[in-house]
Amino acid sequence: MRSEYDFSKSRKNPYASQLKKQITIRLDEEAIEYFKGISEEVGIPYQSLINLYLRDCALNGRKLRLDWK
Repeated sequence: MRSEYDFSKSRKNPYASQLKKQITIRLDEEAIEYFKGISEEVGIPYQSLINLYLRDCALNGRKLRLDWK
């Protein structure tokens, strides 16, 4: 391994726009515990599971049915 590297000719990652964006989201404790439980069973980080679930909902056009009374 070199002691120094030359990055003067480097370029930006062309896939950077497709990377994940960090946000703050407030979830209740029960939802977090649910995904953490699944996470332990399947060996995938719970944040990745939440992302996969939300992406699946978005791709399949699932909408939450809310009936306010």
